[in-house]
Amino acid sequence: MANVLGIDIGHESLKLVLMSGKKIKKTVVAEMPENLVKNGVVVSQETMGEFLRMTMKENGISAGKAALLMSGDRVYVRNVTMPLMTGEQLLYNLPYEFRDYITEELKDYMFDYAVRSVNEEERTMEVLAAAVPKELMETNRAMLRKAGLKLTKAAPLISAYRALIKHYEKNNEQRDYCLLDLGYQSIRMDVFHSTEYLTTHVLDTGLSTVESMMAETLGVDEHIAHTYLMTNHKDCQDSDDCKNAFTNIAVELMRTMNFLRYSMQDNNLDEIWVCGGGANISNLKAAIGEQLDMPVHSAWDKFIGITNENVEEGDSVLHAMGILQDM
Repeated sequence: MANVLGIDIGHESLKLVLMSGKKIKKTVVAEMPENLVKNGVVVSQETMGEFLRMTMKENGISAGKAALLMSGDRVYVRNVTMPLMTGEQLLYNLPYEFRDYITEELKDYMFDYAVRSVNEEERTMEVLAAAVPKELMETNRAMLRKAGLKLTKAAPLISAYRALIKHYEKNNEQRDYCLLDLGYQSIRMDVFHSTEYLTTHVLDTGLSTVESMMAETLGVDEHIAHTYLMTNHKDCQDSDDCKNAFTNIAVELMRTMNFLRYSMQDNNLDEIWVCGGGANISNLKAAIGEQLDMPVHSAWDKFIGITNENVEEGDSVLHAMGILQDM
């Protein structure tokens, strides 16, 4: 069976998952060149393509096809209610559902959808719709060609999560999910009722806030502070300064969760499932659990039954894994 490579390009790291069928063959987390990604956007597709090619070569990865996680401010995802219609009619009408969100020309965007549910009695359908610039898709295809890859799937994070949940619920009961991506520049909270996407909240703070504090306190470069934090150099994660920073992040998340509980009173959010670079920082997870008064678990461990694989950096590569589902 042919190899397919799942790709998640982040601010600080490139995450890769190589799969053959349902089996994970290799996972890679590689540090990104400085300033190659800004605000979730790749600054140079040429440089990114070359970096991807070299990373694959250095890690013995061979694949012809790739699935790419789409991110950035120009990628839009919406829940919409539409009259019952054919797929062709749906694609024709979807652009008008984004006219209040996209300031550019709608003709310059590509649109796709997933039908969530159909109400035959009311003749309506609930749709998860996505929009992405055509120009961005073309530059991504060129970037992957530079690495010797053909783009066969591109989708936003919501789609990756939905695919993971869908596979998980084949053998488990439906429930509510709160997925927390503990990232470098921001922390993102996505809420689902089963595979139904409900809402996203983004905190404009992340691990970079902790690293900036460490750099100032220790008198080191922020890149060194990043290494210290992620490797727990000299138990730095146990320092009072780090614990205070973790608590500050957790308090902000508590406020977000309180808002969700107030605005979504029929939810059954009783656990937090974390992924991203911060998922391996035990004191950060402990602070979140304490402030939210909820158990905090690894998102990879929740979805591990999909592959029956033990992957050390699972929570870091979860998004790249999710984008490979349903292929």
